[in-house]
Amino acid sequence: MSFEALGLMPKLVSAVTDLGYVKPTAIQQLAIPKILNGSDVIAGAQTGTGKTAGFTLPMLQKLSSLCSDKEGRVPKGLVLAPTRELARQVYENVKEYSQNLPLQSMVMYGGVDYKSQISKLERGVDIVVATPGRLQDLLDEGHIKLHGINYLVIDEADRMLDMGFAPAVREIMRNMPGDRQTVFFSATFTQDVKNLANSLLRNPVAIQSEKSNSTSRNVTQVVHPVDASKKQSLCSFLIGSNNWQQVLIFTRTKVGADKLSYELGLDGIKNMVIHGDRTQAHRTKALAHFKEGKIQALVATDIASRGIDIENLPYVINYELPNIPEDYVHRIGRTGRAGQAGLAVTLVTDKEVYKLEQVEKLIKTKLDKKRVVGYEPMNFDPQAALKEARANRRRAPGEQRQMRSARSLNRRTNKKGDSSSSSRRSTDEKPSRYRYSDEKPAGRGGSSKKKFSSKPGKPGKPGKPGSKFSGKPGKSSSKPSSKRAKPSSRRSSR
Repeated sequence: MSFEALGLMPKLVSAVTDLGYVKPTAIQQLAIPKILNGSDVIAGAQTGTGKTAGFTLPMLQKLSSLCSDKEGRVPKGLVLAPTRELARQVYENVKEYSQNLPLQSMVMYGGVDYKSQISKLERGVDIVVATPGRLQDLLDEGHIKLHGINYLVIDEADRMLDMGFAPAVREIMRNMPGDRQTVFFSATFTQDVKNLANSLLRNPVAIQSEKSNSTSRNVTQVVHPVDASKKQSLCSFLIGSNNWQQVLIFTRTKVGADKLSYELGLDGIKNMVIHGDRTQAHRTKALAHFKEGKIQALVATDIASRGIDIENLPYVINYELPNIPEDYVHRIGRTGRAGQAGLAVTLVTDKEVYKLEQVEKLIKTKLDKKRVVGYEPMNFDPQAALKEARANRRRAPGEQRQMRSARSLNRRTNKKGDSSSSSRRSTDEKPSRYRYSDEKPAGRGGSSKKKFSSKPGKPGKPGKPGSKFSGKPGKSSSKPSSKRAKPSSRRSSR
């Protein structure tokens, strides 16, 4: 089937032909005609199968007939994406596909200055690609109006829910006309996503080009069991000994990403890191260097698992398995795109066996496990580790409830030293280097007073009710004295 047969206008067919597109993918063949007919659509497709073109091309065709003069131009199409990288990728695709059309588009996300985005809105745009947070900010301040939206796309809807954007999405949609056309697209679909779609879409048409939560056949998936103390060394060994170039490495935490990036650098592997704490300028620079081959590896958290579109990316390493099994599908979906072959390597310690089981259960596939000589775990019994992990998972809810109860009690009683928030710490709380002395020097009138010792240590128990504290550190003495104890030399020298 050709793009012309899908009902696309000649200008769009010309644009995709110039980009090297030969024939539409499976998801494009299913989605484009339905969207052109005006139906609300909930569509699922593997990452890298052309789903962005599946919703962008019909949007451009429908909005091209509604194009207005530059003055008074208001947004008519809106694409919501959960991350900056994905928003940027979709925007680039919109620009490429609309090169022959009189449509203006823009992208907005956090981490950059408001002024440039407000200026573009004031000049007038037809299509906005945005993250929910920044869009809601500009909407609340009155810089953008959504009353003219005819076409709405929510891309990667499951990630949108995982990141807690569901309330923001609902609030944004309340500012749009009710007769708009809405499209949900994602590589994975959970029950929560389906419930959200059913509440926001009107009689949606469900489209699934492949079985739900499946991985690409073009990606070879390998698991290397590894000793926890040798995981970083194995990662460097795989990259260096095989001379891999353009390796995308995923970690679970930002701290872990920074640490791994540093260790890889010590091993001579030139790399950069991107995660939520890095500035947008740094993230953009790191992606550009990675695409251009200036660095050998890119270390990232799951913020980058959606939105990185690198042509012919050959290798993905799961240094740590994600907390959410669906994120595994998106991670390895960065390779094996557009029919190209890819390799996804996962490093698993005995503590991650349960996460691996959840991934295999999701994708309905037993992954091939290969040990690397010299890095294999010592005395590792997968079944015993899995049994222990399951037992820990069963105990976890009760332990979490106990922790929540303890924190709640601490807040109610306003105890000192509450580490959950330094702002709630009492103003008369003493630094932790001071502790109460066990000696009880007598004060005036024969009453005993408890003094602070200047020695480092943990605070002890306060005295009995009715006892007084001087509030200042001082030397303890066992002899009664009518005078206040002099400050210690250590305290007075400060």
